[in-house]
Amino acid sequence: MNLVFAGTPEFAVPTLHALHAAGHRILAVYTQPDRPAGRGRKLTASPIKHYAQAHGLPVHQPATLKLASETEALRALAPDVMIVVAYGLILPAAILAVPRHGCLNVHASLLPRWRGAAPIPRAIEAGDRVSGVTIMQMDAGLDTGAILAMAETPIADTDTSQSLHDRLAPLGAATLLPVLAQLAHGAVDAHPQDDTRACYAGKLRKHEAVLDWQLPAPVIHRKIRAFNPWPVAATTLHGTPLRLWGVGPLGDITSSTAAPGTVLSMDARGVGVQTGAGTITLTHVQIEGGKVLAAADFLNGHALAAGERLGAPD
Repeated sequence: MNLVFAGTPEFAVPTLHALHAAGHRILAVYTQPDRPAGRGRKLTASPIKHYAQAHGLPVHQPATLKLASETEALRALAPDVMIVVAYGLILPAAILAVPRHGCLNVHASLLPRWRGAAPIPRAIEAGDRVSGVTIMQMDAGLDTGAILAMAETPIADTDTSQSLHDRLAPLGAATLLPVLAQLAHGAVDAHPQDDTRACYAGKLRKHEAVLDWQLPAPVIHRKIRAFNPWPVAATTLHGTPLRLWGVGPLGDITSSTAAPGTVLSMDARGVGVQTGAGTITLTHVQIEGGKVLAAADFLNGHALAAGERLGAPD
């Protein structure tokens, strides 16, 4: 088929690769403009742009799709379908109407659960036991279009947003290809979403990463995993910011009556910390200005004693 692809982050790369490898004609690759990144704030191309350039695919980086000129440029390509994967720009109604078969979105949740910008971390944070991908016919709403296909994957107690992302990205690509094959030979069955079951996955904010140790252990456990790799759960040690990258299994330390945030133990498994109900084990941490270290290695170079409290004022 003659396709236009729109995507920006690493999550979108497996789908673009699958489409290209399957022999579809990629008329253009839309991705967001280069953005400043890193300590030097150097302009950096998106992962999708890197892939497109490496494979000789034409790249288009409009700041908005709301201009009439953008609609005309897309119309001139005469695409059969526009595939959208974590693009990050709103597609106006005029754009949605251009492709012969409309615009299809690969979304990282089992819609209508977790519509919105951050479905992967919100699913982990909420304690969902299953996630997946949805192939959706896009309409003017926010992830409200008809469902064309879905695929599931379980969420383990060890999953982080990164590990779940890394499973869902190729799953989305594999789920999309049969839908395109069906479109090429006729219509695809479309099922409307049940709006009464919808929930919203709001964009993550940095302030959410600061842990409240009075929360129960399962909630803190989920937050640490959900906020990895961004914005990374955080607390303080002796008044210095401490980022929490890894957490051990729940229930491997006996709970105590100590105040929330109190360090209970330090051993090869990690640092045991009291929460508002139960305990957790920190396995990988990063002090401000330092590297991510296994807790055992961190303890070799930093003073920490049982009875001290994380998150307490210096």
